[in-house]
Amino acid sequence: MFRSRKLNHGDDMTITQLGTFLKITELNSFSAAADSLGYAQSTVTTQIKQLEDELECVLFERLGKTICLTSSGEKLIEYAEKILQLERDIRLDVTDEENPSGILKIGVSESLCISRFPRILMEYNKNNPRMEIRIQFVTHENIPELLQKGELDMVYTLNPLIEDERIKILHTKREKLGFYVSPDHPMAGRIISEEDLKDVPLLLTGHNCNFRHMLVSVLEKKGISPKIVLETSSKEILKHFAEGGFGVAFIPQMTAETEIKDGKLKRLTWKGTELPAYSQVLIHKDKNRNKAIKSLVDHIRQLDEES
Repeated sequence: MFRSRKLNHGDDMTITQLGTFLKITELNSFSAAADSLGYAQSTVTTQIKQLEDELECVLFERLGKTICLTSSGEKLIEYAEKILQLERDIRLDVTDEENPSGILKIGVSESLCISRFPRILMEYNKNNPRMEIRIQFVTHENIPELLQKGELDMVYTLNPLIEDERIKILHTKREKLGFYVSPDHPMAGRIISEEDLKDVPLLLTGHNCNFRHMLVSVLEKKGISPKIVLETSSKEILKHFAEGGFGVAFIPQMTAETEIKDGKLKRLTWKGTELPAYSQVLIHKDKNRNKAIKSLVDHIRQLDEES
């Protein structure tokens, strides 16, 4: 980050101070922000005091050991997020036209990390050797906020189509969800619909997963109460339990391709209600599509076209 650059002539407001301010709002603590940023707490306190002096307002109410944002602090959040996002864009875009450099922070769904993103990243790194990629697992409910705050530059996710006025979709591909069992499971090889899942042990993703919500919703509409015997965010664990014959795993097809090929799992043929899923590339609606992002999207699109 630009550690000591002033935002305009004659004042002391720096990007560093704004970054510290946002970290305090995120963690709701001066001391936690200091630990996270690697500063002494006195440094954090001084930075905020300087920022308040410059803006001639109070940003935080100190209520004993508790802090809360003032109305001025609430207003500053949006501006601070935009300024820090612009700083990252400068570092990514104002660079050699053929060789972008800098840090690109990507949020990726676990399913894509297991199956597809490593290949994309290998090709991207070959063509963009000066770029540093930082990866964070994401779930659907916090994607818009992470993009808006600038904590992520881009998201590559597997979900039902995400509709949010704060984000822009750069690329989508229709994907498949499936029901998987061990080869010796009583349901192996069957064509099934909602009624066939009544009283069947189900291996599902956790409460924060849209795919789980979709399935539970279509079952309940048919008057079926799902028999969920395992819930976990890990697709690997779900596959292992399905291989062991403990139930029917409902997971994205891309995460089970190796097990299908090796004969460890069998995919059931689903004839029930449609369960749509899409891989999607998302950015904030105001995000500049710099050369680094455009290149990564091109690599994702190329792999999708080949598969």
